[in-house]
Amino acid sequence: MRFLTGGESHSKAIVAILEGFPKGVRIDERVINRELERRQQGFGRGKRMQIEKDRVEIISGLRNKVTLGSPICMVVENRDQKIYPQKKDELLPIRVPRPGHGDLAGSLKYGEKDITNILERASARTTVAWVCIGSICKQLLSQFNIKIASFVVSVGKISSSKRPKSVEEIIKKTKISLLNCIDRGAEKAMVKEIRKAERAGDTLGGVVEIWAQGVPPGLGSFMHLDRRLDAKIAFYLMGLPGVKGIEIGLGFEYARKRGSSSHDVISYSSLKGFYRKTNNCGGIEAGISNGQPIVVRVAMKPISTLRKPLDSVNLLTKKREKAPVIRSDICAIVPLGVIGENMLAIALGELFLEKFGNDSLREIKKNYRNYLKTL
Repeated sequence: MRFLTGGESHSKAIVAILEGFPKGVRIDERVINRELERRQQGFGRGKRMQIEKDRVEIISGLRNKVTLGSPICMVVENRDQKIYPQKKDELLPIRVPRPGHGDLAGSLKYGEKDITNILERASARTTVAWVCIGSICKQLLSQFNIKIASFVVSVGKISSSKRPKSVEEIIKKTKISLLNCIDRGAEKAMVKEIRKAERAGDTLGGVVEIWAQGVPPGLGSFMHLDRRLDAKIAFYLMGLPGVKGIEIGLGFEYARKRGSSSHDVISYSSLKGFYRKTNNCGGIEAGISNGQPIVVRVAMKPISTLRKPLDSVNLLTKKREKAPVIRSDICAIVPLGVIGENMLAIALGELFLEKFGNDSLREIKKNYRNYLKTL
């Protein structure tokens, strides 16, 4: 399975193409649209979320809502189009790069003097395409009772120590949450922190935790670096705009513990088979899923655009100027969780199809049942 995306933040549309997806999977556009809607939610989002009402149009790869095995092409139109492929727009050139964004590095790489040509593609708006692809993978994985959910662990210095026992608990406790948090007390403090940052013209980052439950043992491999499940997950999640850190299971906490108190003791029963009472490894050992929930934490830096901007330098004059104030969020931690869920679904989907085949859903289900019997 492979995918390709196209489009810029203010182009006509965002496009996603997914190839290698099996035949016979029923895909509901409404499910994709719900994921796109979730991506736009969360306390701390900016005004663009009031403009865009993202809706996907699937233009190929399905017939009567069922996949054909051919490439699936999806389009999400941008209501706020400002740049055009074949005609001149009215945007003034941006000459001053924002600290923390790809403005300067991208301008240096491509010899660009108008930063608009950099920030349009570097924008997090392009994550719309990944959510569309991930939502399709989620619908495949749901056929095998694999569920994925996320929740906010921290915003700025405010954090929660509460951890769930299941994906179902995450979904239940975040249903009416402003910040997709399972801890009501911590959430109130997080909301206050975002309001303080907004009044100060500042921004905030945070940490989300993503769970995948029902993943069978055996996805991934230790045979080659690029086939390890944890490596693939880290690759996709680190590719998200603003992400600066990934932890699986205990993550960095492993470095502060002894082996005797950190590794998951293995047990066996005739009813459960092999099992563990703890999940410090986050469901992955030696690059392979072990049947426990996959648990990943993702750290996001504060948004780079500040209403009280930092100092920068004009690309042409080389003189000090304040960075531009471009419409943006105060805190985008909730969409990070949603996008992260869908990137995790893509990683799991790829390795799931690698193990069980990708020609047709019927064949995959047969292979999957036979595999479970051997366990």
